[in-house]
Amino acid sequence: MGNLMSFDLIARLAREPNVAVMHTHTLGRLGGVALTAARLRRIPFVVTIHGGVLDLPEPLKQSLRSAHTGGLEWGKLFGALVGSRRLLDSAEAVITCNRREAALLKEKHPGKRIVVQPHGVPTSLYRKDHRETAREAFPSIQGKRLVLAVGRIDPVKNQAWLIEQSTELFGRHPDAILVLAGACTHAAYGEALKREIDRLGLHSRVLLTGGLPPGDARLIGLFQSAEVTVLPSVSETFGLVILEAWAAGTTVISSRTSGALDLIRHGENGWLFDLGAPQTLHQAVDCALRQPELKSRLAAAGGKVASEEYDTTVLAGRMKNLYEQLIAEKNALRNSAR
Repeated sequence: MGNLMSFDLIARLAREPNVAVMHTHTLGRLGGVALTAARLRRIPFVVTIHGGVLDLPEPLKQSLRSAHTGGLEWGKLFGALVGSRRLLDSAEAVITCNRREAALLKEKHPGKRIVVQPHGVPTSLYRKDHRETAREAFPSIQGKRLVLAVGRIDPVKNQAWLIEQSTELFGRHPDAILVLAGACTHAAYGEALKREIDRLGLHSRVLLTGGLPPGDARLIGLFQSAEVTVLPSVSETFGLVILEAWAAGTTVISSRTSGALDLIRHGENGWLFDLGAPQTLHQAVDCALRQPELKSRLAAAGGKVASEEYDTTVLAGRMKNLYEQLIAEKNALRNSAR
């Protein structure tokens, strides 16, 4: 995404009626197309960064760089023409969902308007009880204490680490079942994960659901059925799953990613653990499964944060205010130039 060439899109965006702000959610050439159209129309240009640009572990940065090397860069000239490498410098506002990313961007682009605008969830969707839908879709969860991990099957999401911990997890909690909900986006990793489940003989203890769309009743039902939602990610610039779990009334245990650190207050609205110290995961799971009152208290605290600070209606109002401010500033600049 964002690395494509679209020769006619500039003209179409330039002619599109009733556009007051050009807002791109992709970088690269498609972002450059949006920038060029915004400059032609003399309207504000906004960039939202998804997934992080600077706030990434070094191994992940290297893998992303290597993915873009080799072969002939057919679109390099096109990218230069539309300013694809100047997007952040050229934007009137750069939006990120992550405070750490925002701090790094401010260091690299001093004076630039950097806005932290988190992702949100429509919390009302998660209040309807969908547990029966989940049980019908996945009968093996019935009568089990469900430990849920939601995310695409991918090295960054780190489900293999969770499988490594599952033998001890099941030893401590014999009635638990581990559910991995998410589409596989890395075929080799997904196959290796299945082989490890086979090797450990965990077919009856680990369920892979495949992809479930956001807001799907089966997914919401899994959240609502779970004793706890676990995020073992290597990198998570925000952690939307945390908000989904909270909106569904579920307690969250997460690795210490920058996104999780923005949301979770350890021991207050969830638990954090260290990937390098697996016992910290097991201690948190023990607390969740053996202290139901504490678990419920943390889940309620998380739910309050989700509904009061991260509901999509609340966040849409913040974005509207930003757009109005940018439009007013652009109009004032035009008037002063007359």
